[in-house]
Amino acid sequence: MPRWLTTVLRLFPIVGGASLVSIVGLIAWRAIGPTDTLHAATNEIGNYLQTVGAVYSVLLAFIVYVVWGQFNEARVYIEREATALVDLYRTATGLPSGARNSIQRSLGEYVDAVIGAEWHAMAKHDEAAIEHVGLKLDEVWVAIHRCQPVGVCQELMYSEALSRFNDVNDLRTNRLTSARFRIPLTLKFLLYNGAVILVGSMFLVHIESLWLHCVVTSSLTGALAHILYLIHDLDDAFTGNLQVGPAPFERARDSFGRVARLLASEQATG
Repeated sequence: MPRWLTTVLRLFPIVGGASLVSIVGLIAWRAIGPTDTLHAATNEIGNYLQTVGAVYSVLLAFIVYVVWGQFNEARVYIEREATALVDLYRTATGLPSGARNSIQRSLGEYVDAVIGAEWHAMAKHDEAAIEHVGLKLDEVWVAIHRCQPVGVCQELMYSEALSRFNDVNDLRTNRLTSARFRIPLTLKFLLYNGAVILVGSMFLVHIESLWLHCVVTSSLTGALAHILYLIHDLDDAFTGNLQVGPAPFERARDSFGRVARLLASEQATG
């Protein structure tokens, strides 16, 4: 199923349901509310609603900016980690054959573990599984540490391999940190509670026409529901509908295969 269709199917019930609830609540309020009193306090209610709306809009804009920035950072970390893995794999080709084979084999196992196990573990916050995948990266370090370079060229490649490994390790840490970060519960409560207050405040506005009052209130409710859904989805970059996928690691695995085939071809012709 296309992602856009999945998004529509998930979003429509939320936005439509919230708008419908707001209409039902508005009709019930107009039936029992003190209409005359509200009509007399139109100016005061307008000033109150303007203040509440301005404060809440600033809060929403700030949260959207933060979660969108963190979502993009997660994508950048993944791309950079995958690129660093490919660089390390290629750099290892300049090391002694025994160390090269161990490093490249361990890198392949690490990438397979990230795609097959760690991605689901990040979505489920399974720290035990994440730690287990981290052991695969430790095996790469052990293979590099055991390497005994011979000659100036291999010493340079060994130094480069150490640098690339440190880059991979740092970027992995950044990726896992972005997977663990969430909007604090108190801030979530403020977001949802503020939306309820803002929609409820629309009930107090005196509008003679029922259908116009319903349209205004339901439109505001639907817009808020849409924004809150977006915040919730972006807050978890690895489980939401807009989740970051492991495609960069899959491309890295393909690059490993191409490099291995080239090496095998050179050895055969040599």
